[in-house]
Amino acid sequence: MLLANRETGNTTSPEAVPGRLQGLVFDIQRYCVNDGPGIRTTVFLKGCPLRCVWCSNPESQKPRPEIRYQASLCTHCYRCVRSCRHGATSVSRDGSVVIDRRICRACGECVKTCYSEARCISGRYMTVSQVMDTARKDEIFYRTSGGGVTLSGGEPAYQADFAVAILQACREGGIHTAVETCGYTEQAPFSRLVRYADLVLFDVKHLDPATHRQLTGKGNGRILANLKWLAGEGRPVIVRMPLIPSANDMEENLRATGRFLEELGFNRVELAPYHEFGLGKYGALGRPYLAAQTRPPSPPEVEKARSLLSALGLEVTLA
Repeated sequence: MLLANRETGNTTSPEAVPGRLQGLVFDIQRYCVNDGPGIRTTVFLKGCPLRCVWCSNPESQKPRPEIRYQASLCTHCYRCVRSCRHGATSVSRDGSVVIDRRICRACGECVKTCYSEARCISGRYMTVSQVMDTARKDEIFYRTSGGGVTLSGGEPAYQADFAVAILQACREGGIHTAVETCGYTEQAPFSRLVRYADLVLFDVKHLDPATHRQLTGKGNGRILANLKWLAGEGRPVIVRMPLIPSANDMEENLRATGRFLEELGFNRVELAPYHEFGLGKYGALGRPYLAAQTRPPSPPEVEKARSLLSALGLEVTLA
């Protein structure tokens, strides 16, 4: 169920509703099968400290609502231009619509007037109760499949209070929970998430600090430190590794990653081969896609990576 659309126009900040804890959600997807065991409801929270060049959810990165504009759907009626009170939307010389995102406040007025649905708001403030109302709709599927609720993003620790409150509500309702994390966070909010999650899905993108910074905008010291700490906690963990051609699929990195995980006592890794599903989102957000020349790995390339990690004693599954 997509929440960031014209039908859910509430973009009120959490401070505007005293006494009610809210968080910024950009999507809730039901019937998910790749975000933990069984059939799951995945709650995507906005805000992420990393800027992975291959990110398939660029709308998750900034911790505020954003306008997504699909130019191919635009009928050039220019109602959006007339409705914009902040002067953020204008018409260029060639007749196309332009958004000045430095001015845009994502107030949603242009979305309301866009009858072709070329515009939507990515990001809606929700209460824990609102999230749980959606999650509870599929409780029967959780019970029969061993599924539950997964918090993803973005980075759930970016909204730690809200994320923990959802995990607590799920625990009280007997719903299994998982948290998907990039691991780049201070240990205090990270440990709080881990304490209330039944399963941690932990991303490891590259083991070399310099390369990791080049690919994601941040070093990996904090990430690896959190993974080491997590290994000593005895919590259920699935380490996930995106497989990005010419970025982290080199034999040297795969072997180094496999040995590192083995030393920490992890015996399972989930490979997530790169895909192009997020390609069209960048233009809608007015951003360049830095991985535009990257192609998905071929089946032999995926098998090579799987074999390398398996040879180190790891159980390897594909996302």
